[in-house]
Amino acid sequence: MRIVLTRHGEVEGIAPPRFRGRAQLQLTEVGRQQAHALAAAVAERFRPAAVYTSPMQRCRDTGREIAAACGVGERVLEGINDFDYGDWHWKTHEEVKAAFPAQFDLWKSAPQWMSFPAGESLQAVALRTMDALRELLVVHEEDTVVLVAHDSVNRVILLHALDLSLSAYWRVEQHPCCLNLLDVGMDGRASIKIINETAHLGTHR
Repeated sequence: MRIVLTRHGEVEGIAPPRFRGRAQLQLTEVGRQQAHALAAAVAERFRPAAVYTSPMQRCRDTGREIAAACGVGERVLEGINDFDYGDWHWKTHEEVKAAFPAQFDLWKSAPQWMSFPAGESLQAVALRTMDALRELLVVHEEDTVVLVAHDSVNRVILLHALDLSLSAYWRVEQHPCCLNLLDVGMDGRASIKIINETAHLGTHR
């Protein structure tokens, strides 16, 4: 299975950063332009059998652009939903750092040990994400599929493909509407061809 892995377009809360998580956010005007440019690039370079998106609106809107450009269907894949940040939901990083300094420092220094209050741990995100990919591998063994997910989910997928631990979470960057390309065999071994490519976005990066 070939996976064209991308992140949704720009939304409110990326800069300055907030813990967006499960907030249903619309793409900004820049985000819509990014999604359009991404869709054109995917249609030109790949022939996906399907587009799968997180249930979050920002991913569904980005995925709809790609599906339309490629002439394929789009489906929601619950397992690639964004982090559940629990009590930190929609708070700015500065607000959290002031209110929960020790936990915020832990998230930035050793994310593999962090469990968000009333939310998820990074291990929980990794488990549900990889379960979702295993299901896709059965259905799309020989296909190319597009996944439209989130910064956190994409990092987890790429770390898994690189055989790196979750402690390396902050070493992988994912910009809005970037392109990643992975080939995954039935034995589960992955080969990464592209990581965080943004040239197709032109001035909308």
